[in-house]
Amino acid sequence: MSRPRKLDHPLFLLLTEEKIDSFNSQKADYVSSGLLNFQGADLRGLNLRGLDAAGIDFRDAYFRSCDLRGIDFREAQLEGASMNRAKISGCYFANNLSAEEIVMSLTTGTRMRCNTQ
Repeated sequence: MSRPRKLDHPLFLLLTEEKIDSFNSQKADYVSSGLLNFQGADLRGLNLRGLDAAGIDFRDAYFRSCDLRGIDFREAQLEGASMNRAKISGCYFANNLSAEEIVMSLTTGTRMRCNTQ
């Protein structure tokens, strides 16, 4: 497992500047060719409320202390992501991600494991 990192991507820069509306409006240009790859991204401490997460690969991403309230992650990939101390009120998560995995990640920073069934 690699360490979380800052990505060299124009949309990643918008996220780090917390320009969520601009990110959402420009995202369609990138997602049309497949998943938007933010694998291993270091997003700690950001306010990402309002993010359209559909079609984004957040595998192994680091969301420590992020404000993620209200985000719908059902169509995003979160395998191996860590959400230690993040705010997740009102979030939707995929059915293959158990509540126990989410709680463990929130409280201890473990990487979330998705069920393959």
